[in-house]
Amino acid sequence: MTSRSVLISGAGVAGPTLAYWLARHGFRPTVVEKAQSLRSSGNPVDVRGPALPVVDAMGVLPQLRAAATSTTTMKLLNASGREVARLRMPAARDGAQRREVEIPRGDLAAVLHRAARDDAEFLFHDSITALHQDDHGVDVTFEHAAPRRFDLVIAADGLHSAVRRLAFGPEGDFVRPTGLHVATMPLGEPVDHPTEVLIHNTPGRMISIHPSRDSALVAFIFRRPDITAFDHHDTELHKQIVTESYTHLGWRVPQLLDRLRDTQDLYFDAVSVVDPPGWSRGRTALLGDAASCVSLLGDGSSLAIAGAHTLAEALAEHPDDHVTAFSRYEAAHRARVTPKQRGVRWAAALLVPQTRIGLTARNLAARCWPAGS
Repeated sequence: MTSRSVLISGAGVAGPTLAYWLARHGFRPTVVEKAQSLRSSGNPVDVRGPALPVVDAMGVLPQLRAAATSTTTMKLLNASGREVARLRMPAARDGAQRREVEIPRGDLAAVLHRAARDDAEFLFHDSITALHQDDHGVDVTFEHAAPRRFDLVIAADGLHSAVRRLAFGPEGDFVRPTGLHVATMPLGEPVDHPTEVLIHNTPGRMISIHPSRDSALVAFIFRRPDITAFDHHDTELHKQIVTESYTHLGWRVPQLLDRLRDTQDLYFDAVSVVDPPGWSRGRTALLGDAASCVSLLGDGSSLAIAGAHTLAEALAEHPDDHVTAFSRYEAAHRARVTPKQRGVRWAAALLVPQTRIGLTARNLAARCWPAGS
């Protein structure tokens, strides 16, 4: 049997993981990524739960631990910077077993890429512009490379997936904004306590400083249900939205807004849930955030890794029957994703309480949670 060719759009977390496992099952994976190279920045994410046995089997768990952050506690602060509660990070609560790993997203993507690059083709600075499916394959047009034909195409290109739009329809049909928005940027200076995540809330607003290995990341997460659409490429508009949302706040917010105005490395987006009625159309399937974005509390990367492995296993079991493979992958992975998506409202209330009463209740509850040392 001739090995099957699979085009994967996206070289973030899900894409390289899928490429790694497909290659080991005899497929010929190609990964296309619109960026010129892997992103070196990114917020810290957790590798935990169903992702841990996958990365362990890939042999990359020691590399992930070596690149992990050193954070152990979260400190909730009031406007004057006084501590109101302290919580232990999940990885710190693992003790000697170290079950969970917190790692900058860029470092996670780099480790996964290194694991897959010798057995998969990677096309950087390119993207898919058209797909034409028939009963035997998919003709793919690229922005730069010559057109090619593949047996299957997998969209692992994130919340705003171009492949999903081409094969499934407009983004608005599948993406549900939560009313929350997030912006992240590098702090640009050392932190005093590299093991502590600092969090300050006011009703509907949160700002945090999260130490990483080499630098700290600032995150603004805030409720703005009035913002229903914006240009994803307009960085000046993003800065304006964040500045308007955080004006007149205390703690270190004025200083951080000054840094925001000058930063050249800003990520901004709406916190959204992706929930299409099906994850496959013909020979094209969705993976990771393109299929089932879960934007809060760090589950997205772990679910992307677990989903990639599940999809690869399903295709390996049914190499000549992609319909059955896609169906079994979706059934198995939806069972993991659905509870997380149902918990988004609870997670948002915990992370960004909407009212002063809700904020007070959250802080009082936090004092009863496991405390940091």
